Amino acid sequence: MNNIVEVKNLVAGYESRTLIRNLSFSIPAPTFVAIIGHNGAGKTTFFKTFQQKVAYQGQLHIKGHDLKTLPLATKQGILSYLPQRNTVSFSIKVLDLVVMGLFRKKRFFEDYTTQDYDTAAQVLAQLQLTHLQDHDFTTLSGGEQQLVWLAQLMLQDAAINLLDEPTQQLDVYYKNKVFKLLQSWVHENQKTVLCITHDLHNLTTMEGYLLNLSKPEPILEVISPDTVLENQAFLEAGRPVIL
Repeated sequence: MNNIVEVKNLVAGYESRTLIRNLSFSIPAPTFVAIIGHNGAGKTTFFKTFQQKVAYQGQLHIKGHDLKTLPLATKQGILSYLPQRNTVSFSIKVLDLVVMGLFRKKRFFEDYTTQDYDTAAQVLAQLQLTHLQDHDFTTLSGGEQQLVWLAQLMLQDAAINLLDEPTQQLDVYYKNKVFKLLQSWVHENQKTVLCITHDLHNLTTMEGYLLNLSKPEPILEVISPDTVLENQAFLEAGRPVIL
């Protein structure tokens, strides 16, 4: 099994505080990795290293290439990112929003084609969202909106997908639906998904790995009911003291 991500002695943070210290592990492809930890453990900072938005020491390789030396276009073709909060303040049809997932493959001011819209509609159909494609996105429920954002992410067709708390503020039904979608994305589309989450309950049925950034020496742990419970107990026991 090939490693799609390799992290070696990663140190990252900010001038006043280092959040990630000497982090090393390799991620096989395709797989699902749940990134967990207390608030302030460095989860979002870890994602920012992939986006080159925070300075870091050590090595971060994707598909065998040093991330710092990859051209932007190549990097964008490999990585996609869904932030913790995505908002739209204007009226737009769901299908029009989803097709924007193809923007990286377009030249400046190039229009979306009929084929592009057909591809977007196919993704919505795969997620059983066809009934929403002509709706105004701003009128959808929070759970429906999150599934639409995931549809747009799927359309980007990146090998590595970074999701920052995709089930935050969703009800039980949509949380379960999102995690099932992510699992099928790995198995059926051969994608690698790194997912920051505090929702440990839904991880017990997932296949993949846990990375607990609150532990003194975080490693990839195979997801099982036992490892989920052990890590939940660890997090509930309290926050570690970071010097």
